[in-house]
Amino acid sequence: MLNVEKLSVAYAGVTVLRDLSLTVNEGEIVSVVGANGGGKTTLLKTISGLMKPISGSIEFMGEKIHEFPPHEICKRRLIQVPEGRQLFPKMKVINNLEMGAYLPEARKDTAQSLERVYSLFPLFKDRKNQKAGSLSGGEQQMLAIGRALMSRPKLLMLDEPSEGLSPLYTSNVFDTLKILGEQGITILLVSQEVERSLELSQRAYVLENGQITLGGRSSELLNNDKVRESYLGM
Repeated sequence: MLNVEKLSVAYAGVTVLRDLSLTVNEGEIVSVVGANGGGKTTLLKTISGLMKPISGSIEFMGEKIHEFPPHEICKRRLIQVPEGRQLFPKMKVINNLEMGAYLPEARKDTAQSLERVYSLFPLFKDRKNQKAGSLSGGEQQMLAIGRALMSRPKLLMLDEPSEGLSPLYTSNVFDTLKILGEQGITILLVSQEVERSLELSQRAYVLENGQITLGGRSSELLNNDKVRESYLGM
């Protein structure tokens, strides 16, 4: 479904990603893990069209997209939940959700998509007229995921969805992603929650200093000595 080939990206004259390659197959959950500052957010921003590569290519559903603007990538239903949630805090919950169905293809299914989101997050049905900014951090993250689902994604990318959340809400986020995976949504997850990410995903990549240093089945990486020492404290 997604094929990133020899991708290099620079920011402010500094190369942030170097010859990075990865794939995501339809129906998979794939994790990209690593320390903060390793280039994970840059990777997702580049796939989403918010940053442009200096070399390499990105292919989605058989189509080269690395020169497309973000709205054209969204049209193809490659959707990102950004780091920090990026909600509209003064708008109501329902309005934030409806913004996820902005594109015409998604808008025609708004009612059906809303019911899907409400089935995952029942509290939003009761609090749809509450301002998004008044929700707790964990509730805001769930709302950001709900907004992305309103776009009816073929591939859902999430950038640090548990950042700043309590252990309870972190568990809720990963439980939600597990449900979405079971429903057949393809997911590319970027997270510093290395153990949880590897337990959730089928395959994973370790991104360090802008380069993929390890890749393979998540179960194998969980038992890799380098991963256990560097990221799991074992």
